[in-house]
Amino acid sequence: MARILVVDDDVLILSALSRILQAEGYEVVTHSDPMQAAREQGFDVVLTDFMMPYLNGVELLAALREKNPRAVRLMLTAAADFKTASEAVNRGEVFRLLGKPWALSELTSSVRQAVEHRRLVEANERLTREVADKNEELLEINQDLERRVIERTAGLLDGLISALDYRDTETQWHSRRVSLYARRLAQEIGLTGPALDVVEQGALLHDIGKIGVRDSILLKPGPLTPDEWVEMKQHPEFGYRMLAKMPYLHEAALIVLQHQERWDGKGYPLGLKGEDIVVGARIFCLVDTLDAITSDRPYRKGRPMSVARDEVRRCAGTQFDPALAEAFLNLPETEWARIRREVEVMEEAEDRRWNGGQLNAKGETEPARASGA
Repeated sequence: MARILVVDDDVLILSALSRILQAEGYEVVTHSDPMQAAREQGFDVVLTDFMMPYLNGVELLAALREKNPRAVRLMLTAAADFKTASEAVNRGEVFRLLGKPWALSELTSSVRQAVEHRRLVEANERLTREVADKNEELLEINQDLERRVIERTAGLLDGLISALDYRDTETQWHSRRVSLYARRLAQEIGLTGPALDVVEQGALLHDIGKIGVRDSILLKPGPLTPDEWVEMKQHPEFGYRMLAKMPYLHEAALIVLQHQERWDGKGYPLGLKGEDIVVGARIFCLVDTLDAITSDRPYRKGRPMSVARDEVRRCAGTQFDPALAEAFLNLPETEWARIRREVEVMEEAEDRRWNGGQLNAKGETEPARASGA
């Protein structure tokens, strides 16, 4: 039942209004003293006269607003001039202005509309709260789904790289180093968020297409023949076709496709030039050279960082994007040493995992058993 506060200094009018509204089924609280009425709270609608001693209707509504901010306001007035109506609406936030004497149908209709308005406002507030709660739940669900996608994507990438590592052990851990090198250089030029992840993923997967190259070519100890080079140079396209159908790896797949392109257009497989090459592939081209120079190979030892820096400086504008070369040269050598050490720690942990124990059926490490056990 809606609760209505009725205020009028004329007790006869107050009594008449009370009888009418009670007959409509409302709980009615009446006051002939606006000062006492100003202390009321907990009602749905207030119906007040305008001209009263001590407090006029607008002043009363202002006093009631603090404790009853959602109450719908109706005002009765015999002073049916524009100034009164304007003050009532603008200062008192009045829902409806009614004249004295009132028409019964207009009075009851206005009160019904005011009560319904209050109910609609409450329903809207409730629905707004419910929607906010549901949105928060959906946000938590989406965050959990995103976390799972990231975890499963990382697992998939690790599995793909491990598959390549088993075939091409000469470059084992190379992919992991260049992925972190590429991420660091991408940060240096201002890439953030998902763009960084794309660069790291593309660099990590750059050689995945070599899975499609025959062992006789991939693992050949000596120089490749011209025909063998033709097949080897297909590995960027092999890798792109493997990854492009996975929506969340599409951008990374472009890096895989273009990772052998050069700034001057003399790379392969498409002969792209300059900024036609995606930035992730331009970044990879540079950090791949860094890793190749500074890493040990069967035919030579890794060379100092100074040699890699000189090579980057020499090839800026031909093999490498000159802006990326400048960003690389601005970074201290300690950054690259830190990343290399980070990957070495990963490698050492992996070695301990496999050599220090055996994996059970669940993929968990168990202590190695003594022979004859």
